[in-house]
Amino acid sequence: MREFTSARTSESADEIWLCEHPPVFTQGLAGKAGHVIDPGDVPVVQTDRGGQVTFHGPGQVVAYPLVDLRRAGYYVKEYVYRIEESVLRTLGHFGVTGHRVAGAPGIYVRTDNPFAHAALTGPAHPADPFRGLGKIAALGIKVSRHMSYHGVALNVEMDLEPFSRINPCGYAGLRTVDLSTIGIQTTWDEVAQVLGGKLCTYLAR
Repeated sequence: MREFTSARTSESADEIWLCEHPPVFTQGLAGKAGHVIDPGDVPVVQTDRGGQVTFHGPGQVVAYPLVDLRRAGYYVKEYVYRIEESVLRTLGHFGVTGHRVAGAPGIYVRTDNPFAHAALTGPAHPADPFRGLGKIAALGIKVSRHMSYHGVALNVEMDLEPFSRINPCGYAGLRTVDLSTIGIQTTWDEVAQVLGGKLCTYLAR
C-alpha cells in the first residue's frame, strides 16, 4: 500500500483491495504496548495507520480503499464517515442494524438484538459506553499527500478468541462479534462482494 501510494500521481486510478489475512495483531501509530495483553503465537506488526491494536484473521473481510481524496472532493472526516456508511449499508443488506459510537471509530451492533432498528441515543451506562454492544468492524486509516490507505475490517465468521488477548482498539473488555455470532450465515465472498460494492458507491466523488 505504501509503495502504491508513494508512486501515485494525480492521474492514477483509485483502487479498493479486498483481502483476508493470516492471524496477526496490528498496532497503530499511537498504539500503547499495554493494550497487547498476551499475543501468544500470533505476531504483532507495527503499522503506520491510526488507532490502537486490532486483530486480523481468516473469516474477516479487510478492505483497503486507495483513494485520492483531493480528487474525490472530500476531507478525512467525511472519508471516515463514508467508509462507516458503507459498512452500515453492508450490514443492512444482511438485515443487521449497525451503529456508530461517538469518539470510537468503527461499527457496533446490539448484542441482545442486532436486528432492532432503534437508534442509539447515547450510552445507557456512561461509565461503560459499550455495554450491550459488540464491535463488528474496526477502522484505521492513513492519509499521505491526500492519498488514503489502510482501511476497514468487517468480521464475518472467524476465530474471535485472539481479541481476548488484547484491548481491542484500546478499550479494555470491549466485546468483538462477527456475523456468524449474531446469527447471519453467509460467506466471505458474499460479504466481500457486498462491501466492495458499497465502498465503490459511497466513496465516489
